Amino acid sequence: MKNRCNVSPAPTRIQFTRENPGDIGRFQQMVLTCYARHGRELAWRKTTDPYHILVSEIMLQQTQVDRVARKYPRFLQAFSDFPSLAHATLSDVLFAWQGMGYNRRAIALRKCAIRVIEEFGGELPADIKILATFPGIGKATASSICAFAFNQPVIFIETNIRRVFIYYFFRNQETVTDAEILPLVGQTLYRKDPRTWYNAVMDLGTDLKNTVPNPNRRSKQYSKQAAFEGSDRQIRGRILKMLLAEGRMTQKAIALSLTKDSSRIGRILHDLEEEGFITRSGTYHAIASR
Repeated sequence: MKNRCNVSPAPTRIQFTRENPGDIGRFQQMVLTCYARHGRELAWRKTTDPYHILVSEIMLQQTQVDRVARKYPRFLQAFSDFPSLAHATLSDVLFAWQGMGYNRRAIALRKCAIRVIEEFGGELPADIKILATFPGIGKATASSICAFAFNQPVIFIETNIRRVFIYYFFRNQETVTDAEILPLVGQTLYRKDPRTWYNAVMDLGTDLKNTVPNPNRRSKQYSKQAAFEGSDRQIRGRILKMLLAEGRMTQKAIALSLTKDSSRIGRILHDLEEEGFITRSGTYHAIASR
């Protein structure tokens, strides 16, 4: 597949340093030109509303952009702001989240909304350190929120950013650490408009994923995702979907419906209960009410 950005590969290993502003400028120009010509039209790029950005960033964790693009507007229709999400039932939130996978994120997002209402007067704090303490938000997601909602010149790494820098800066290095990449992210950051810059870098990273062998395989942080089919993660999702539809079910009924070993279903149900997804009353399991 031809690289849609039509960007020629960099030399073997370009050194972008503060002492060489010409190289930094050329790299920035390449990335921004590519974005100006071929940047994706995504709904969350048309807003700076902190709530909308928070929803998009949590949705985008480990989920393909195309799937998020379909679910994002529907979720915002159901829960348009922090108060509506904070006051929603867990069942309603999980129902709106169906099809996204990684349902822990739905619980985390709702808890974030509750915390914003209860502790911050309904305003999402524009502070990486504070945001990183929110449920389901680590430093990278907190940084993304600050870049896209508040246009702050933060420095961070995520999978697409990592792919770009490994490809253009570490072409002959077998193993690359984030500690080696991070200074380059800071040196090349287009500080006049961090929001546009990170959108541009991430789009280039997505383009590289589709056009060259994955550079991230040379990252020390790289790990191949386990197969989804038949996994506990798949079964968890099916259990939650059934409970949303049926209201309550016994372990035996769930195991029969899924044609899975009852002891395995019991272990998964226990985990779901411990994590706050479901409650148990006698032999019946149901979605938690809070």
